[in-house]
Amino acid sequence: MMRKYNVAILGATGAVGQEFLALIAERQFPFNELKLLASKRSAGKVIEFMGKQYTVEEATDDSFKNVQIALFAGGAASKTFAPAAVKHGAVVIDNSSAFRMDPRVPLVVPEVNPEAIKEHNGIIANPNCSTIIMTMALKPLYDLARIKRVVVSTYQAVSGAGKEAIDELDDQVKALVDHRPVEAKILPGASLPKHYQIAFNLLPQIDVFVEDGYTKEEMKMVHETHKILNDDNIGITATTIRVPVYRSHAESINIELENSVSVEEARRALAAFPGVIVQDDPENMLYPMPLFTSSKDEVFVGRIRPDHTVANGINLWVVGDQIRKGAALNALQIAEYMINHKLL
Repeated sequence: MMRKYNVAILGATGAVGQEFLALIAERQFPFNELKLLASKRSAGKVIEFMGKQYTVEEATDDSFKNVQIALFAGGAASKTFAPAAVKHGAVVIDNSSAFRMDPRVPLVVPEVNPEAIKEHNGIIANPNCSTIIMTMALKPLYDLARIKRVVVSTYQAVSGAGKEAIDELDDQVKALVDHRPVEAKILPGASLPKHYQIAFNLLPQIDVFVEDGYTKEEMKMVHETHKILNDDNIGITATTIRVPVYRSHAESINIELENSVSVEEARRALAAFPGVIVQDDPENMLYPMPLFTSSKDEVFVGRIRPDHTVANGINLWVVGDQIRKGAALNALQIAEYMINHKLL
């Protein structure tokens, strides 16, 4: 009989926390006791899950007693509660950016670098959603011919900025249809000094600006990819864009390989990679789109074609659900790997 584990979800009432619950049920994750934790504001809320009612508790250091697996949905609370959870003996799988670049913390996409999991010291970091989606497409090509350079542009859904951003897109579309004034209070970021309309628009800023005019989101993709692939020699440049799509991020990826790889070889390698589905039939207008990849577990790849402007160049169009594979699913897969390999 499979052992069952005491699980805590920190941030249980948010989008990623709710996705954790959906995936635990779908994948029949072997849990015994389940604690749903959140901020004081959400404490007391009742959530029905798998035929049972759970009351959301305010997270404290003592919330993690007798917990073996702590799934953190992300946010500032991770830095506060991760050390306490580890002290109580839990393994923390964290969806925030707090620990990703800490050299003592593995940064893991299970299909890409599962070997890193066993190096943990109590905390395992989930990468940024866009990084996860990109590395799922890069890894099979990296294994074929190594990668010299990557140029990526992302088209990121509003749900990546939370429920408030989804509601704002809804409200703005309704206002425009009704010929009412549009209000912008959330995007590009709620804490930023200026906000712009997202409905029927694109915003070339995700997170704050850092060095050389790049955003923090763009630099996450650079630094996290280097860490996951364990190769700082890859040249990576990113441009991240918020688009008026509800769910699923899309990425245009241009890759320069060290050696020649044909389109057909690339297609075969991608199709054989776990968690990747190739949708690439231009003659029949078949290619990945956010509308059809939402709520799917896999990362979809299409528009596979040579780049004739550079030696050994390949272009890809990659789409994946950033709340599933880009967040909750990736974290749960890490936990499943640990269970299957007796690392808990």
